[in-house]
Amino acid sequence: HLSSAELHSDDRRVLAHCRLVDVASASNFHSFKLRHFHLDLHLNFAVKRITGWQVLELTPVQPGVQSLILDTHPSLLVHSVDCKVPGASGAPDVVLSLTYRIEPFTDYGSSLNISLPAAVIRPHRAFRVTIRYTTTDGPAIWWLDAELTCGQTRPLVFTQGHSVCNRSFFPCFDTPAVKSTYSATVRVPEGVTVLMSASRSAYSKQDRVFQFSMEYPVPAYLVALVAGDLQHADIGPRSRVWAEPCILTCAVSKLGGNVERWLNVAEGLFGPYVWGRYDIVFLPPSFPIVAMENPCLTFIISSILESQEFLLIDVIHEIAHGWFGNAVTNATWEEMWLSEGLATYAQRRITTEAYGDAFTCLETVFRLDALHRQMRLLGDNNPVSKLQAKFEPGVNPSSLMNLFTYEKGFCFVSYLSQLCGDIERFDSFLRAYIEKFRFSSVIAQDLLDFFLGFFPELKESCVAQREGLEFERWLNGCGPPLCEPDLSAGKALTGPVQHLCDLWGMDAPEPQVISTFDLSSWSTFQTVLFLDRLLDRSPLPQEVMSLLSSCYSALLDDMNAEVQIRWLQIVVRNSFYPDLPRVRSFLHKHTSRMYTVPLYEDLCGGVMKCFAVEVFYQTQARLHPNLRRTLQQILFQSSAFNTSTAPSLLTSPPSAPSSPTDPTANGTIALRDVNVSA
Repeated sequence: HLSSAELHSDDRRVLAHCRLVDVASASNFHSFKLRHFHLDLHLNFAVKRITGWQVLELTPVQPGVQSLILDTHPSLLVHSVDCKVPGASGAPDVVLSLTYRIEPFTDYGSSLNISLPAAVIRPHRAFRVTIRYTTTDGPAIWWLDAELTCGQTRPLVFTQGHSVCNRSFFPCFDTPAVKSTYSATVRVPEGVTVLMSASRSAYSKQDRVFQFSMEYPVPAYLVALVAGDLQHADIGPRSRVWAEPCILTCAVSKLGGNVERWLNVAEGLFGPYVWGRYDIVFLPPSFPIVAMENPCLTFIISSILESQEFLLIDVIHEIAHGWFGNAVTNATWEEMWLSEGLATYAQRRITTEAYGDAFTCLETVFRLDALHRQMRLLGDNNPVSKLQAKFEPGVNPSSLMNLFTYEKGFCFVSYLSQLCGDIERFDSFLRAYIEKFRFSSVIAQDLLDFFLGFFPELKESCVAQREGLEFERWLNGCGPPLCEPDLSAGKALTGPVQHLCDLWGMDAPEPQVISTFDLSSWSTFQTVLFLDRLLDRSPLPQEVMSLLSSCYSALLDDMNAEVQIRWLQIVVRNSFYPDLPRVRSFLHKHTSRMYTVPLYEDLCGGVMKCFAVEVFYQTQARLHPNLRRTLQQILFQSSAFNTSTAPSLLTSPPSAPSSPTDPTANGTIALRDVNVSA
């Protein structure tokens, strides 16, 4: 039974959602209830093409609707649209061919406008529309030749829907405000395994057909597919790892039995994991981001296997999305922090329970350092630093993939937990929040109204209007977080890092004192925090740089890629030529976007552009075409990407992207320092 206040709150919520505008979608999603959709697809690796059809089951919810408008993309070719109309007096159903037109929308999509006959539009009566289409290499679909896979034996294809890319995979209401169940039939050549972000799957070996069903409602961007030479190994009662055969053993050994442990911790904090399966598929280095929280099947880049602590954090972050982002989703991309900020908070609650306060504080310090680094680049008044970042039609929501959605969002959620005075009470609130809004999409006001309703004493004390910390200021103010959580519990780990940084900041560092610090005994997060802080101080005096190299260069060669790239950025930003062969070796080995783009940007931002061009021509054959185009833009334009140009992303469409199929070319910080999940 709801109180009158709760009823009033729910009425306001319904009204707010009816008025919701998603400027990134051309669709008329308010006019229909999408009950279910089915995909029937054939994958043709020889010509890199997907052909098939889609059936949408819809119910009109607004009177006078005469057309169905869906999001699509120029790379998707519609062949026909039809629907079934019940025959008169028990006669067979009649299939009607519908007229349609494709209209321009933005540089990242188009609109498919389908005219609906009066016989179809009956209020609250379901009808079905079938769209036959072909799609090739749009922004959602990444075809990899065999040479670009880990095993280099068979081709592979995967999709990446976040934020607004899946409109090139299938016509849809491409907005996180709309959720539905889906099913799929996928036909493939012999020897190809298909996986989808679905709760149920089956395979007919005789017909080479895979069947999938997602029984829980999800937004369009969380529909994902991967197909190639994939094998699996179970790592828990509800989890398995999928990967190419050459990396499967490594992936299993790195994860061990940890996934089930992390799921159990998360369930203890936030309630039942509702998706059934939690599987992980490791993708080749061409995967454009670090990880993606597709329900039931996390996509993660294989490059991260080198870095145990980053692997741990990334997987736990994606697990957290099972509650925050997947079960409860931001209704528009302008409030992406509702998924990423809450997931980051949940990730750190899980790591605190599993690994202790010190570990979590160290990782948080490392990330907040990166946030303040981005803030220094952008300036305190940059509108991209708002949690409720408003952008105009035509602006790609992927431009909002920055540290503010993660870390400023995390700080706001941490502030809410501090207001409670008891972290376990806040855990109870989050469990109740998930229970109330599960499988729906929310706006910030939903979260905050529910918070104040759950803690009436806080509402009575007007915490939302506390001077200097007003909720409205948190959401719509530019600049860094209004306050940050107490991270003193991590001083045992962060203290030595800062001490060593201070020693290197002296005019004449003392080698004997410096030698007492053994970096080989440090964790990865300690080492990258140290290197990031040195990077912030670059350029360094040449004598300091020479001493740094003699102390650490050989040692860091044996560490993981997350450590190595930071050292090599220091090398490049200080024009330290003796270590340049190490940069060459690294770029010959690593073809991942998150490692190549930052180094090329630094090389081209200094005096080493000719060296960068030389290495690029030596390695370009092993780079994915999208990454190759990004690097060509960095190398051959007058200047490298300048993060300080970001304000224009909120007010006007960005200039021609580095690749029409590359939604993630957002600069060094977004690529390396953000757990882009999506």
